[in-house]
Amino acid sequence: MEKVGKFAVIGDGESVTAFMAIGAAVFKVKDEYEAADTLRALAKSDEYAVSLVTEDYAAKMDSLMQKLKEKPYPAVLSVPGASGSNGYGMAGLKKDVEKAVGVDILFNK
Repeated sequence: MEKVGKFAVIGDGESVTAFMAIGAAVFKVKDEYEAADTLRALAKSDEYAVSLVTEDYAAKMDSLMQKLKEKPYPAVLSVPGASGSNGYGMAGLKKDVEKAVGVDILFNK
């Protein structure tokens, strides 16, 4: 199945509802366990090229997020939820950039 343009968003209802307006498949979950089960199912389905997970759930299932980030599809990213950012997404971005270029170019620390 063609993956171009298909993406999913996993999180609490308040955080993910707005993504419906731009055509995302929205998966409203109640806790990190349901979020992890949903993310695993999406990764196995091979239907979505990108899966976004709200930071609050992503931080609680970090090992799964890291495992899936090692594979080319789906791209798994975290986004702030309705309550704002907890720093998980930025920390992951910093780590990924350091791995790619070998130096901290974002924060210079």
